[in-house]
Amino acid sequence: MNKVIFFCIAGIMVWSNSLAQQLYMPRNIKAAYDKGTRSYDGKPGKNYFQNYGRYNISVTVKPPDRIIRGEEQIVYFNRSKHTLHNLFLRLILNVHKPGAVRESDVQPEYLTEGITIDSIYENGRPASFQNPTFHYTWQTFHLAKPLLPGDSVKLFIKWHYEIATLANREGAEDSTTYFMAYFHPRISVYDDYNGWDKTNFTDMQEFYNDFNDYTFSVTVPENFIVWATGVLQNPEEVLQPQIVQRYKQSVTSDEKIAIATAADVENKNVTHHGKMNTWKWKADYVSDIAVGISDHYIWDGASVIVDKGTGRRAMVQAAYKTDAQDFKHSIEFGQKALAFLSQQWPGKPYPYPALTAFLGSGDMEYPMMINDNDFKNDLFGQFLQGHETAHSYFPFYMGINENRYPFMDEGITTFTELLMLRSVTPVDSADRLFKRFRVSPWINDKTDNEDLPIITPGNAFSGVGGYGNNAYGKAALGYFALKSLLGDELFKKCLHEYMNRWNGKHPIPWDFFFSFNDVSGQNLNWFWNNWFFSNNYDDLAVNTVVKKDNAFAITVDNIGGFVFPFNVEINYTDGSKEILPQTTSVWKANPKSCVVMVKTGKKIKSVKIDNGIFMDAEEANNVKELK
Repeated sequence: MNKVIFFCIAGIMVWSNSLAQQLYMPRNIKAAYDKGTRSYDGKPGKNYFQNYGRYNISVTVKPPDRIIRGEEQIVYFNRSKHTLHNLFLRLILNVHKPGAVRESDVQPEYLTEGITIDSIYENGRPASFQNPTFHYTWQTFHLAKPLLPGDSVKLFIKWHYEIATLANREGAEDSTTYFMAYFHPRISVYDDYNGWDKTNFTDMQEFYNDFNDYTFSVTVPENFIVWATGVLQNPEEVLQPQIVQRYKQSVTSDEKIAIATAADVENKNVTHHGKMNTWKWKADYVSDIAVGISDHYIWDGASVIVDKGTGRRAMVQAAYKTDAQDFKHSIEFGQKALAFLSQQWPGKPYPYPALTAFLGSGDMEYPMMINDNDFKNDLFGQFLQGHETAHSYFPFYMGINENRYPFMDEGITTFTELLMLRSVTPVDSADRLFKRFRVSPWINDKTDNEDLPIITPGNAFSGVGGYGNNAYGKAALGYFALKSLLGDELFKKCLHEYMNRWNGKHPIPWDFFFSFNDVSGQNLNWFWNNWFFSNNYDDLAVNTVVKKDNAFAITVDNIGGFVFPFNVEINYTDGSKEILPQTTSVWKANPKSCVVMVKTGKKIKSVKIDNGIFMDAEEANNVKELK
């Protein structure tokens, strides 16, 4: 065993390989650190690389016809040191094909023939391509000419697909309302630790994309409104003058502006009159794009200051049916969420120019777009829209591989979701909703896949139980336990520096762990091992209460293993009560047991442990009555 795990040079902590060895690291991950693409201090290594593309996309949609036709030009840049003989195309909507591998059964309305590639050109010349017949959601594309380091290749692709009538993350909400996501072929990620990403999309795990620049147009019949990732480039070309005026007014307004009212939509006074309109959009350095269209949704808009230092605003928009209860407040929800995220947690100015909430079915996030149900419940609607909005940072600002490491985005977003909810509703009410929705499904399920380590790659799971709880509630509790250990100020300092280092890149868990070690100046590996690499769960018990002079020593056993903050409630025989908050740090010396000292001249009647949001697996042993 290496006894020296770090050393100091001129007052600066230097993190070494021996420190990293305290954490399990898969062989391919270790190789990345050894090659210098990543570093043990949590920063991108001197040899870090990331490929990039420029996408110019045109799609034509003519509801109620469900065939969507598109063409795109991709300029793909090889920024690695490797010569690439093949590219790998992502065709995510092939998950709808009858023979595709999926995590759960689907209804017939879900099934389509997926995406069909009609033609591909490589650097202006026709190329051969076989549409997938086995691993449907990706396919090899053999390059006619190897792509050298530092070089680029230009592809031109024509394709079409039928949008599914059963809407989920994407699909037809009704005969003239479509939400289009993952709708175009894209080049898969080629990274430093796994090479080409060739994992199948099974409609449970989520996504992993490079950051690309997008210009795209959506051509639709008149009277159809288009909402999308990015900023609309040609409002005057597609909207009536009075609608343009309201749209522009909303860009700087704190108050909700009804850009297109129900009367406007019904009287067909929103878009330019002509057979077809082409809406043009632009989004720079984002990991994906999404599009919503409808001929009967109304349109609200406003804005909010997201950077107080510069006064920069972000647009907040909502598209919905008139009877959607939650969405009547969607602008307010969006403004509050962006203000909270920008100024409190994570406390970084919202990095994008716009956010649009679209009434759909997916309860799903996309860069600058959210696709949510109407739950007819303002609190839950705000809870959900806040969660999807927080994803703007994780994974979209940070480029996380959600497919493998969902706890890096869903977990920290769920952590943020509760903090946000506490800011708009009483803490007790927010915590009750969080425990019921995020913690209870895990802690009350004793099946064997629930206590697998959080670090377990998400794509290795089959079934939503263990996957979902590892990604969301359990991981969120881990971040709350860490916040208690470090304190708010240091936790936020570490989080901000991690975000500074890795925004626009592809961080993996060890980059997060090592960044927090580095910035805090502490060896937190005992904590990472406890929460992210173990089979632990939440279960504390009062063991003994022993009187020593004018004090009582309360021994608390950690049966489940996870370390987290808790309260010790002391009930005295005179009827008085005292609550002693304990932070995660009480477990640092011994994660299996700790002693809480109570100095008092009173006689204790009972001792009770209250875990708060860290729901206890067995509450019967949380109370000890004294004779």
